Amino acid sequence: MSDSDDWVIQQGDGPETIERKMGHRELARLERAARRHEFGRPEVTELEIGRTTHRVAEVEPMDVDGVRTMTVGTIAWGVVVLALLPFLGTLDEEGRTWWLWTAVAGFGLGLIGIEYCRRRRNALRMQPGRRRKGD
Repeated sequence: MSDSDDWVIQQGDGPETIERKMGHRELARLERAARRHEFGRPEVTELEIGRTTHRVAEVEPMDVDGVRTMTVGTIAWGVVVLALLPFLGTLDEEGRTWWLWTAVAGFGLGLIGIEYCRRRRNALRMQPGRRRKGD
């Protein structure tokens, strides 16, 4: 038996021998990977494109209507507007009032986006399955 065979797992190796050959970290990684499927996680397949191997999972797309995302973004732009207002004089002196106007535009467009997403969500609720057939 050569030194290179000392690290190869063979038929008949016991748990202690396998742990010595693989190492405890690799065993822990394999055990975590085996448990992943117990939690209802999707099966992962590997896809080779050229020299690169990608891991791909078969999952359904999330059914997100966008209202919460638009609301959070609009609130963030509103906070930026309020944070810049005390510095309006400084921004004007340095020629950076566009910062304030950018935040105002983001806030305004966010309000329009919230209404758009609300209407879209309500239309999808009235006709369930319309979205899936169009995709």
